[in-house]
Amino acid sequence: MNSEKQKLSVLIITLNEEHHIKSLLEDIDFADEIIVVDSYSTDKTVPIVESFKNVKLIQNPFIDYTSQRNFALEQAENSWVLFIDADERLTPELKSEIVTAINAENAASAYFIYRIFMFKEHRLNFSGWQTDKIFRLFNKSKCRYNEERTVHEKLIVNGPIATLKNKIIHFSYSSYEDYKSKMYNYGILKANEKFAKGIKPYFLLLFLHPLYTFLYQFIIRLGFLDGGKGVTICYLNAYSVFVRYKELRRITSSRI
Repeated sequence: MNSEKQKLSVLIITLNEEHHIKSLLEDIDFADEIIVVDSYSTDKTVPIVESFKNVKLIQNPFIDYTSQRNFALEQAENSWVLFIDADERLTPELKSEIVTAINAENAASAYFIYRIFMFKEHRLNFSGWQTDKIFRLFNKSKCRYNEERTVHEKLIVNGPIATLKNKIIHFSYSSYEDYKSKMYNYGILKANEKFAKGIKPYFLLLFLHPLYTFLYQFIIRLGFLDGGKGVTICYLNAYSVFVRYKELRRITSSRI
């Protein structure tokens, strides 16, 4: 074990998260530093965050997820950081595992953490989410988010990678309209990312790629076993792909 206890900074980026943020901040009882980077919420998020005296609030305009996460990284005082979204929760077992991991003599540079996707109050077992894992815990001196990816960020890791055993609980789906709005925004950001790379908006992809996404997640990834919940999630994920190509066609046409 390291002779000196490693300190952990927990980083959260928010926009209008009044329904989630209080519960999350109450739950992060093991962090040495907590930073919330808010992109000028218009609900009660900011007053709620300010009510926690141990939390540092920073307002920063939102450009894209990668830029916001890299900005948050620059604010952290500690080398070890844990990113967590407002709609996610840590189990006591995961908290303990995180502390053990960062203090291990042979600590990795970054750790994958699996997520349990919650559809309202019920667990989604399939629909592509059964293998969902994401980098959330890492040593920032050895990692950086790839600035070419603006959504579904990609972490560039210099050094060994490992995976934690315990999972984050992800309360992403609270209502149909809320999740649809989220998928729409992802689609818009993804369209701009593809445009920046010079990708052409072929007409057939506008229909074929969303159809493929739905069928792949619903059949191959066993979404049908999730029943009505699976239909909803697979449809909205396909909808995001449709928005991506529709917006890409619009951007491309406007620049001609």
